[in-house]
Amino acid sequence: MADFGEILRHIGEFGLFQKLTLLALCFTNLIQAFIFASFLFVEFDPDRHCNTDWILQTDSELSPEEQLNLTLPREEDGTFSRCRMFKPVDWNISAIREHGLNETTVCQNGWVYINNMYDKTVVTDFNLVCDKANLVEVIQAVFMTGVLIGSLIFGPFAESFGRKRANQIPVVIMFVFIIAAALSPNFYLYLAFQLIVGVGAGGYRVNSTEWIGASKRSWGACVTQLFGAVGQCMLAGLIYIMRDWRVTQLITAAPLALTVVYIWFIPESARWLLNRGRIEEAKQLIVKAAAINKRTVPDYVLDKLDVKEVGNKGGIQVLFKSPVLLKYFFIIALAWFATSLAALCLYFNMANFGLSIFLTQFLFGAIEIPAHTLNMWLLEVFGRKKLFIATILFGGISCILLLAVPQQGYDSAVTALVVIARFLLMWGATICNVYIQELFPTSVRQTATGFGAIAARIGGLFAPLVNMLAVYHQVIPIIVFSSITIIAGALGFLLPETCRKDLPETADEAENKR
Repeated sequence: MADFGEILRHIGEFGLFQKLTLLALCFTNLIQAFIFASFLFVEFDPDRHCNTDWILQTDSELSPEEQLNLTLPREEDGTFSRCRMFKPVDWNISAIREHGLNETTVCQNGWVYINNMYDKTVVTDFNLVCDKANLVEVIQAVFMTGVLIGSLIFGPFAESFGRKRANQIPVVIMFVFIIAAALSPNFYLYLAFQLIVGVGAGGYRVNSTEWIGASKRSWGACVTQLFGAVGQCMLAGLIYIMRDWRVTQLITAAPLALTVVYIWFIPESARWLLNRGRIEEAKQLIVKAAAINKRTVPDYVLDKLDVKEVGNKGGIQVLFKSPVLLKYFFIIALAWFATSLAALCLYFNMANFGLSIFLTQFLFGAIEIPAHTLNMWLLEVFGRKKLFIATILFGGISCILLLAVPQQGYDSAVTALVVIARFLLMWGATICNVYIQELFPTSVRQTATGFGAIAARIGGLFAPLVNMLAVYHQVIPIIVFSSITIIAGALGFLLPETCRKDLPETADEAENKR
């Protein structure tokens, strides 16, 4: 019986075939940054006042200054109220000027937005201000709920129906419903479409690593994240130029149109075909991959595939029956949860850091590029364990240090700390992705990886909710996600090193041969 590692040694562990497949699948990750940030580039509390054009019916020649003086109450600091107006009356303009208006009410005819950074945002189009201001966080939470649902659905789907179908369907979902969201006539339809877009974003996974050999095993995860980082840099420029959220959504959908076409030609995973007993299809793909790599596979190796045992024995039971494997899984899942929670809490709050949101967005993406590039070879030089502990532990410490920097007048220092923290957190999340696939035996490897990814999605789901705790005190969100991250990093001391070690085939190997 030939194992797939032997086959990869014959066809090439990271040849042209694997590179093309990886790049084609990673292209969607370039757009993922656009999707995740589609509701972030808004002014959460835009400068505004109630629409009081009702008074123009009494005198159409009123100056803008007098209109505001007659129809809007003032706050204690002397500025016009942004959420209340004087209640309209049926008096003539002379009576209004003589007696004035005293009874106030909430804005009845919408708002007038002034001096805004953007032409149109979700906030201004759907009037998510005043008593509806928290609905911006609701959008974030609903989107992340969709991401979690997508992870739950398409993980098992990929095991039953193949990696290829599990990539095709999410791409189509994202393409269709990003356009639908851009054309939404009201907030509730937009919210529903964002939920479905989240399902597609959460369900899409780059599975080309199943074609990559052990010597380049970390490349799949690192290149995937690298594309996401480049996408974030591109996003900053796009939003700076196009300041209309609907146009930006449509531009986001345009590259996905290309992906929707070529995704049908992406090859299936030969590993999955072999595990499903589809031997002939797997042989054809292996021969095709070898030809593209300008290699040949001996007939005796292909013949051995006929007696490959189908199916995985034990499944998820292996994970829960072994205290050692369960400990490994808990530590990795907690780390993945913590890095996602902390990184997204910072990301969702970047409009409040003081510097230009465009510059901050660019820095967030630019700082990840060296992180993922260095990761490709540092993981082989220093190993998984040391980098896991260092990146996650110091990422949490960088977050907690934000409490030591005054929020007013130190915008550059705050942004620098946030960028460093995100650099370390995203680096740590990539290591989690590599580590979890090397800690567990073949019979439970994909299950453990899928559940670990779900832990990260749950962290993303909780991020906007944790940020809401700022209404009680602004330091609470930082304390919460920093503490969890530091604990997760410290628990890394309990993990074994997996660098340059063969993947375990059984639970006994995973527990003892470390």
